[in-house]
Amino acid sequence: MRAEAGDWLVVKGTVVDAPDQVGQIVEVRTRDGGPPYVVKWVRDGHQALVFPGPDALVVSATEMSRRQEHERERIAKLQKLIGETAAQGGEIT
Repeated sequence: MRAEAGDWLVVKGTVVDAPDQVGQIVEVRTRDGGPPYVVKWVRDGHQALVFPGPDALVVSATEMSRRQEHERERIAKLQKLIGETAAQGGEIT
């Protein structure tokens, strides 16, 4: 596992219905980009020194930006569909 400051650490939920934990890597303490990382967690803004386990992955800042844009586009399409359906007096099934 290799990272640089600005990348994102995603820790997969370990139980059913548990959301992934996502945090931005704010500091890498090794020259080769290996752990540990100082991570600022999105959920609560808490910063912690993290030694990621096998349930974690590093996502580059570029890839995370791409994923977020894709999600924004998906939500916008859904909102448009909901608005169009409501305007026609129909139901969404």
